[in-house]
Amino acid sequence: MTSHAEPDHPDIEKILITHEEIQARLAVLGEEISQHYRGEEVVTAAVLKGAFIVLADFARNLSIDTVFDFMAVSSYGASTKSSGVVRILKDLDTDIEGRHLLIVEDIIDSGLTLSYLLKNLRARKPASIEIMSLLVKPDQLQVELPVRWTGFEVPNEFVVGYGLDYAEKYRTLPYIGTLKPEVYA
Repeated sequence: MTSHAEPDHPDIEKILITHEEIQARLAVLGEEISQHYRGEEVVTAAVLKGAFIVLADFARNLSIDTVFDFMAVSSYGASTKSSGVVRILKDLDTDIEGRHLLIVEDIIDSGLTLSYLLKNLRARKPASIEIMSLLVKPDQLQVELPVRWTGFEVPNEFVVGYGLDYAEKYRTLPYIGTLKPEVYA
């Protein structure tokens, strides 16, 4: 996870993970997850907004029957840290009772939002729930989470790009980079 590419945006301090590294990892994860669910239908749910880009590229690597759905939750506002107070802004449209659910996340930092979401989703009695997250910040985790598939572990820095934002900006950057501190200070 080292990059020699120069950032192409004035607010980016450095590139942590290149577009090519992300694509290669999503291909591996797609194969592993397809093997895990071979012969099963899966409800694959992305947590909006950040995970929509991850899901789009990840989905192209799946070779299983998949129903796609989305949830939108809010726990950040315009802050760089999760408030821990979770609001479901958009719920699943799909009934998950008795079905396999794969949650696709862009990043897990404190884990508080996802922990809340898991409690909510388990109450709906799915056959199974698994989590795939492109990024995990292990030093930030405040709760135990059963993350089955991780793309990359990242340091405790504020990262943007590839769906991740700061104040709704930077989602379209094709890589994961760190913001210059003066941008969010």
